[in-house]
Amino acid sequence: MLAKVFSASVTGIDGYLIEIEVDVAKGLPQVSLVGLPDTAIKESKDRVRAAIKNCGFSFPVKRITVNLAPADTKKEGSAYDLPIALGILAAGGIIPQERLKDVIILGELSLDGTVKPVKGMVSMILGVRKLRHRIIVPLDNGEEAAIVSDAPVYPVTSLTQAVKFLNEELSIPAQKVNIHKEFNKLSNYDVDMADVKGQAFVKRALEVAVAGNHNILLIGPPGSGKTMLAKRIPTIIPAMSLEEALETTKLYSISGLLSKHQALVATRPFRCPHHTTSDIALVGGGSNPKPGEVSLAHHGVLFLDELPEFNRNVLESLRQPLEDGCVTVSRASRSLTFPSRFMLVCAMNPCPCGYYTHPTKECHCTPHRIEQYRSKISGPLLDRIDIHIEVSPVNYKELMDEPAGESSGSIQKRVDKARKVQHKRFKKSPIFANAYMSHSQIKKHCPLDEQSKKLLKLAIDELGLSARAYDKILKVSRTIADLAASAEITQEHIAEAIQYRSLDRNITS
Repeated sequence: MLAKVFSASVTGIDGYLIEIEVDVAKGLPQVSLVGLPDTAIKESKDRVRAAIKNCGFSFPVKRITVNLAPADTKKEGSAYDLPIALGILAAGGIIPQERLKDVIILGELSLDGTVKPVKGMVSMILGVRKLRHRIIVPLDNGEEAAIVSDAPVYPVTSLTQAVKFLNEELSIPAQKVNIHKEFNKLSNYDVDMADVKGQAFVKRALEVAVAGNHNILLIGPPGSGKTMLAKRIPTIIPAMSLEEALETTKLYSISGLLSKHQALVATRPFRCPHHTTSDIALVGGGSNPKPGEVSLAHHGVLFLDELPEFNRNVLESLRQPLEDGCVTVSRASRSLTFPSRFMLVCAMNPCPCGYYTHPTKECHCTPHRIEQYRSKISGPLLDRIDIHIEVSPVNYKELMDEPAGESSGSIQKRVDKARKVQHKRFKKSPIFANAYMSHSQIKKHCPLDEQSKKLLKLAIDELGLSARAYDKILKVSRTIADLAASAEITQEHIAEAIQYRSLDRNITS
């Protein structure tokens, strides 16, 4: 007897419909799984058999063939346990087959028949939402599924409950989630820029960086507040849109990073990988490609602390995601693309011992050692960092007497105004911020008067700024002018931008 059950799968970050066909026929007792299943799916036959028996149902002592269609795409994960079990029971006459024709089922089974949560729920539901079928999911995935579904979502806790629901012996209320209410509830941060004492110059640089989506490097001795400042950068980025939140939630869902009662990622991500991380962990990959840290930081911030301590090949792997805003992972069987549009924030000590720029502690590093330390960061990567800012230690008076700093909310308002100017400027272009301007766009949108040209030439010739800093200074100047609501780039804007190129100066001599 043949039964048909619908489920869903994920390729990359996008979901699609899976048709599970279960045939129970005479023959030697065995279960065959076809349709390119991975190891987790192949092992499901043992979980399904035990779950069916432990829930009081009889497992057919026959030849059972399970086909996962489309048969030419690789299937991964444990989300097919529940639909396979229900398909076997339907083929055995325990569930009427017509009650499965408009239902999408997802869930992993324990040996006792308990339904466990699965990864990638948001992507899978988004991939099949147009069908408007009823959806049966694990209880712990209920909110996650309901927040993106146009059809009713029914969370179940066990195989027995699912069978009774399909047989109309049990009524389960559909999961209800108000996506806008949930979005507003979750879009709050636990930190604020007002927590940071002093550091007015660095806060200004961060405001400029966020306004133009410029990558930034913080250079300062240990304890100067680099990490504290970096963690508060998401709070001054314009609030996420619902579309951005859903795209980020898909990435967290397929990575299994959504907590039990978290249905949506509504705040800007802040990812801080350790300096021992591998290139695969950073950019994504593996035998079954998964998103890396650059994708988990999508629409948010990727913070690399102790930048020179990262392996060089790991840092070099950042170049393509920074340039393209996405990561393409190619394998023999397929090629997957993960989004990775993030703001890169890095931090480093000014020298190996950390105290080169400290006002009271003495540094014993030679100029050669300092240059060697800084050369661990390659030129091509440094090219993609627009702002280098020195972070000085906060003195006791600033720490104890300084009033509370400006709040993230007030800074965010200025940033938002500058971003709107840029959106209008680039409305006919695929870019959205000054940091991504091409050379031709720089020439068009960053004209300079004679005084500004002279100042920029002086900076390059006399202050030891590198030639590669030229375009970066113009981009940052454009952002500073946008923050000042100025259509023209003035000498003052150029002067401020020059201050944000500290690594281009020959300060080790």
